[in-house]
Amino acid sequence: MSSYPQSSTARIDFDSIKKLTTSEAKAVDQLIINELSSDVVLINQMGRYIVGSGGKRLRPMLLLLAAKALGDVSNNHLILAAVIEFIHTATLLHDDVVDDSDLRRGKESANAVWGNAASVLVGDYLYSSAFEMMVRTGNMRVMEILSKTTTAIAEGEVLQLLNCNNPETSEEKYLEVIARKTAILFSAATKLAAVISDASAEVEQSLALYGQHLGVAFQLIDDALDYKASTDELGKNLGDDLAEGKPTLPLIYAIQNSSESEAQIIIDAIKNGNRDAFNEVYAIVQSTKAIDYTEQRADEEAQKAISALSVLPDSDYKQALTLLALFSVQRNY
Repeated sequence: MSSYPQSSTARIDFDSIKKLTTSEAKAVDQLIINELSSDVVLINQMGRYIVGSGGKRLRPMLLLLAAKALGDVSNNHLILAAVIEFIHTATLLHDDVVDDSDLRRGKESANAVWGNAASVLVGDYLYSSAFEMMVRTGNMRVMEILSKTTTAIAEGEVLQLLNCNNPETSEEKYLEVIARKTAILFSAATKLAAVISDASAEVEQSLALYGQHLGVAFQLIDDALDYKASTDELGKNLGDDLAEGKPTLPLIYAIQNSSESEAQIIIDAIKNGNRDAFNEVYAIVQSTKAIDYTEQRADEEAQKAISALSVLPDSDYKQALTLLALFSVQRNY
């Protein structure tokens, strides 16, 4: 993979990385389709709508690349890649209900199409299916890791809810939310690859750290994009975070580094979940260089992720994991 760029400023070709797991990803997709087969028609309809609505499939890809970096991809790796995607999809369904979102990946969200009740219940079905699948691995460590992961995700969701409309949320509290709500599933994906590959404790821990730092970087950029990307690029409405009263890092930094009157505009917008204030808030975020700061913090996390890969032998797959860390901070969608 020497043809790939090495620097954090060179553009990363995501599709070229994706091709390294093409056959395995197809097997995972087929497994997902098979597992979504239910005699309850609505589950089939919603499941296929959500899973087929695009997305980067980044979390399963991380698991597959880590497995290939450690040797071969087994059937249990494929099962767990599907499990990770099911858990992720379930969290998206629940997130969209909690946030009252009507757009996901550029399409109508499932709750906008079928309603909140159906979205919550199908999300529960996906969680249940994920646990049913993981039992097939016959590995208690797998079940321990994933049960702790789903508990942490739920805790992160509740913490985020507590922080909503609270402009006094600190950077530390914000990072605690994204560590639990987002990064933990990235970490579980790469850690599980090591567990199934019977890797050493050192490799297992290092891959878990890689996933954790990558997940934090990914979410930091997600939150920056709400004040940077276009709606078409982002696949959701700009200003959604502000409308939901979420005190993300760009807003936290802007409050701390703007004038008293400017800070008050952001504080009021967070308290009231005021999308109408988006243009004013956007201007303050830009003038305080809050996006630059957020991207800098994301880059620091990506570099920590890359450092954690030092335990792996050199290979195209290790290089792909490195490039995915760089991609996570470069992307505009």
